[in-house]
Amino acid sequence: MHCAQLAVSIAALVAAPALAADGPALTLYRSDSPALYAGSGSAAEDGYALVHERRTLQLAGGVQTLALAGLPTTLDPEAVDLDAGAGVRVLMQRLLLPRGEGNALLARQVGRTVSVLGTDGKPLAEGELLDAGDSLSVRTTDGRVMVLRDYAAVALTGADAGARGATLALTVDSARKGAADAVLTYPAGGLGWRAAYTATLQDGAACRIAFDARASIANRSGRDYRGAALKLVAGEPNFAKSSGPRPVLMKAMAAPAAEADAYTPQQAALGDYRSYTLPQRVDLPDASVSQVPLYAARTLDCQRAWIFDPAPGAWSPPVPQLQPMMGPTHVEGQVASTLRFTAFDSLPAGYLRVLAVDRDGHAELLGEARIADTPKSRPVDAVLGTAFDLRGARERTAFHVDRAARRMDEAFRITLSNAGDAARTVTVRERPSRWRAWTLASSSLKPSRQTPDLLEFAVPVPAHGSATLDYALRYTWTAGQETE
Repeated sequence: MHCAQLAVSIAALVAAPALAADGPALTLYRSDSPALYAGSGSAAEDGYALVHERRTLQLAGGVQTLALAGLPTTLDPEAVDLDAGAGVRVLMQRLLLPRGEGNALLARQVGRTVSVLGTDGKPLAEGELLDAGDSLSVRTTDGRVMVLRDYAAVALTGADAGARGATLALTVDSARKGAADAVLTYPAGGLGWRAAYTATLQDGAACRIAFDARASIANRSGRDYRGAALKLVAGEPNFAKSSGPRPVLMKAMAAPAAEADAYTPQQAALGDYRSYTLPQRVDLPDASVSQVPLYAARTLDCQRAWIFDPAPGAWSPPVPQLQPMMGPTHVEGQVASTLRFTAFDSLPAGYLRVLAVDRDGHAELLGEARIADTPKSRPVDAVLGTAFDLRGARERTAFHVDRAARRMDEAFRITLSNAGDAARTVTVRERPSRWRAWTLASSSLKPSRQTPDLLEFAVPVPAHGSATLDYALRYTWTAGQETE
C-alpha cells in the first residue's frame, strides 16, 4: 500500500527551536499591489517586509544541523541572517519549501527527526528526513539511507513540527552547549501596507469633512504572525532583484515627525524615508487585511469644485498649427466632481473614500481617489467622479489665419447646463494648443487663472439653467518659426 493512510502525530518538544514569547518584529514597506488586499490571486512576489524573530536554539556543541520551521514560503533565501552571538558560526543554510498537496506537511519536516511506521504498526525507520516526495528518504542513526514507499504513518517531533510554511535547515558550528537565544532576520513577500483614508462631508453651507486615517496591513505570506511589533515605512527604497519579494512602490516623502497619542503610530525619520511605529503589538493572521489608526480622527476644512475639461493634457507643438481642422469643432462632455483639502501632517500615499450622509442617515460613497505622498501643508486633490446633473459643450465659433501678418485667431463658446436643484460654479479648463505664443484676445468672463499653457474660467451656472462662456485666442509667430 503506497501511503494509503497518512497519520501524523505531533510529539512533545525535543531539541526544537521555539518562538520567543514577545513575538516577532516586522518592518513593512508600502505596497499598492491589488493582489495583497483583494484576497484572491497570487501575492507571493508582491509586498516586502523585514522580519526579526527571536528563536531559542538547543546547541549540542560542535557541528550540528538545526531546523527552524514555520517560516513564510515567500522569504528571500539569499538575505536570511541568524545571529546567535559569539561562538556560533553558520556553515550552511538551506531553505526547504513545501512540495505537493498531500505531502506538504511532511515536506516541511525535511531536516528533522521522524519515525516511520509500517502497516503493521511496527517501526520501519527512524532518523533525519531527507526527502518527502513520492517516497520518503530517511537517514537512520547508523548512517544508512532508507527509501520508503509503503508506510502507514509518520510521527513528527517538535512542538512546531506541524507549523505551516517553509523550513530553514542550518548547519552550525558551536563552541557552546545548551540553550542559546538567537535573532533570525529575513525579508519576505506577501506582506505590505498602504494608507486608507475616509472623508465624510459634514452638513452645512461650509465645506468640512470628518477625516479618518488608517493603515491597511496585508498578510498573504503563508504564515501567521502573532503578537507582532510593527513598523510601517513610507518611502521608495531601490529593489534590484527582478523576482522574489517586491513592493509596488510609490513616491518617497519627507516631512517632520509628529507626536502620537496612545493609539496612533509614532513617526520618525528612517534614512531618507518615514517610519510609523505602532504603539501596541498586533496579530497578523495569514490571508488577512488588518487596519490600525494612522492618525487621530479630526475635522478639516475643504473645497468642492466642478471641472469641465474638454481637451485634457497639455501639448506643445514644434511649429504653429495653421490647419483649420485641428481636433473636433464640437465637443460634449461630463463635468468632474472634485474635493480639495490641506494635509494637516505627512500623508503617505493611499486611497481616499469620500462619503456623504443621505436622508436616511446612512453614509454613502461619493467617490474614491488615489492620493500621492503629500507633505504637511500641501493640497490634496481628489476627483470623485462625474456630476450627474452637470454637462458641458465646447464649439469652435471662428478660425482665421493671416500668414503675411504671422497671426492666427481662434474663438470658442462653452455652454454649461445644470439640471440640479443647487447652483454650481463650474471651472472650465482650456489649453491653447496651436502654438506656444498666444494671448487671450477677448472673453465674456475674466479668467480665474492663467499660465503659459492653461486658462481657467469660473462660470456660475444656475439651478435648472445654463450659462455660456465666449473667448478668443490670438497666436503669433516670427519669421522661420513656421518650419522650426
